[in-house]
Amino acid sequence: METSTALYARLLAEPGRALDSLRDELGCEEREFQQALGELRGLGLLRPTTATTSGVTAVSIDTAVRQLLADSDRRFSALLGEARRTRERVEHLHTRYLPLQGGAAHELVRGPDRIAALLEDAARGARTEALSLRPGQDQSETGLAEKLARERIALAHRVALRTIYPAAALHQPAVLAHVQALTAAGASIRVAHSLPLWLIVVDAGLAVLPAPGEPPGTAAVVVRDPAVVSVVRELFEHFWAASWIPPELLGRTAPDDRHREVLRLLAAGLTDQAIGRKLEISDRTVRRLVADLTTALGAQSRFQAGVHAARLGWI
Repeated sequence: METSTALYARLLAEPGRALDSLRDELGCEEREFQQALGELRGLGLLRPTTATTSGVTAVSIDTAVRQLLADSDRRFSALLGEARRTRERVEHLHTRYLPLQGGAAHELVRGPDRIAALLEDAARGARTEALSLRPGQDQSETGLAEKLARERIALAHRVALRTIYPAAALHQPAVLAHVQALTAAGASIRVAHSLPLWLIVVDAGLAVLPAPGEPPGTAAVVVRDPAVVSVVRELFEHFWAASWIPPELLGRTAPDDRHREVLRLLAAGLTDQAIGRKLEISDRTVRRLVADLTTALGAQSRFQAGVHAARLGWI
């Protein structure tokens, strides 16, 4: 059992124990012990208190998961607010300061064919990274095929391709197949609850945005001004930090009843031994079931597995 897991179990069982005593009992070095404490604090499983000798109290995994998700929701709401403000600033630049008639720094491109040609040129010219938000997705066979071909051009140049889609978009079989193909080709795909606008950033020197006041997909603004591109790139990074890899791209399937019950008991803070007694199975079987779950969830520990499982609605 890893140090953080063992420490958490003892703090749950004996909340009054001093930390020095627990470290000695676990037989670990001070650095390893502090790393374990740091991991537990980072996951929200420890909270400061004056009621115990240790100065901390352990909370159930269920409580920690709820708090982590609540914190994530607050950050997401803040990001949405910032995204709206950024969009307003970009539109202000469009209407007040940017010469949309064409020029070295900014250009207005009209028409789906010209936009497609622009994106293909950007893909061919990309050398380091290509970032995009995709709130609106052309689900036609032709549109998806053209987009896949463009992005494979960038990937062939070993460009780091990162794209965020709305989570609901992957409910469409054609879109899901498309992002699975992109992932297989080397792209990094994530999803978010909602996205404020469509955008693309290439090599931190080029941004493509929807033209304000124009029907979707009919006009785009090409921005080469470094300051504006930096703002657009920062907007993407905010949403990337709050997004997640969809389970459909990791081959995850919903757990069966036995695995789901183990998840529920883990979230309640039970140890492997207690779970084994509850389910009338051996400790070894419990460890195997927990290992299955952490692998399926792409988690580094049982605590992270609880967070991922809650986000996916498994518990």
